[in-house]
Amino acid sequence: QVQLVESGGGLVQAGGSLRLSCAASGTIFSIELMGWYRQAPGRQRELVASVTSDGSTNYAGSVKGRFTISRDNAVNTVSLQMNSLIPEDTAVYFCNADVTAFIDLSPRRGNYWGQGTQVTVSS
Repeated sequence: QVQLVESGGGLVQAGGSLRLSCAASGTIFSIELMGWYRQAPGRQRELVASVTSDGSTNYAGSVKGRFTISRDNAVNTVSLQMNSLIPEDTAVYFCNADVTAFIDLSPRRGNYWGQGTQVTVSS
């Protein structure tokens, strides 16, 4: 199976920076799209940023120019560098990945989520 484990959340003042990381492990054959989503209290989960296996990126308008997503295909990790944080960025951040993994000796594609990491930005 596949596991995604996030790290790097925490409390930061407005204007500060945080870096989130996510490591994928398991019987992985390949990882296609990797991304970060966030969910604030009372709101729907939303896409923050995503990156394809060849490095093409996509950002939500609210974070463009402040956040940078990157991935290391050699070690199956994806990171999110968050700068100029504002209180509206406060949320639980989730790592997500489209993974082809060997399950019962057969390659199977699935979508996986991490457990989430809290990011709190104080004003």
